[in-house]
Amino acid sequence: MANTIVLIEDERAIADTLIHILELDGFGVKWFDTAGAGLEYLQNQDASLVVLDVGLPDANGFEVCKEIRAFSSVPVIFLTARNDEIDRVVGLEIGADDYVTKPFSPREMLARVKLRMRTSQTPQSASTKKTCPSAVLHSENYDFVYQSKALGLTALEYKLLEKMVASPKQVFSRSQLMDAAELTQTCAYERNIDTHIKSIRKKLRDVDSPELLFTKRGFGYFYDEQSTSE
Repeated sequence: MANTIVLIEDERAIADTLIHILELDGFGVKWFDTAGAGLEYLQNQDASLVVLDVGLPDANGFEVCKEIRAFSSVPVIFLTARNDEIDRVVGLEIGADDYVTKPFSPREMLARVKLRMRTSQTPQSASTKKTCPSAVLHSENYDFVYQSKALGLTALEYKLLEKMVASPKQVFSRSQLMDAAELTQTCAYERNIDTHIKSIRKKLRDVDSPELLFTKRGFGYFYDEQSTSE
């Protein structure tokens, strides 16, 4: 079903609030109060986005996200009562696209959902496909591929890498990369960009890619197929 959001949340009051605001905006919502039921649905049905509670009765949301990433690149927004930085970092590193803490503003949550949906569904431009200067990576099905091995990027990671690959050796600030990923200050912290870059680097190493992403200390990040690390 198009624009179907899977909500995995065990607190009925929170689920009812989210279902109400999302359905008012035209989204279809499938609600599950356990990780097992939500995973079973996602393994058999298409979804446009997942809102995933970290503290579920039958599983840890971080582990659930890992399981989702094993078979799907669907955008995932974590929902949690914990606001520790380490939790945000862990969530982003294992493949989440955003992280919302309770209590939350329904309007902000709706804005984040719509932003993540828009980011994941933005078509890749024909010009990018034809003129991407990389001889090492190529874009395929909203992912990057190295020697026939897909990196398994999230939608947000794909946007970041696409921006840098299109302009090799150009240094991009965190703010510029946030713009490329269609993030705003209300939707992410600039430092979260560091976590996403770290995740992309790990996925490049996992497919035995050479070092491609570099840091210009005090300025930002750049892509270079011939550079050496600073």
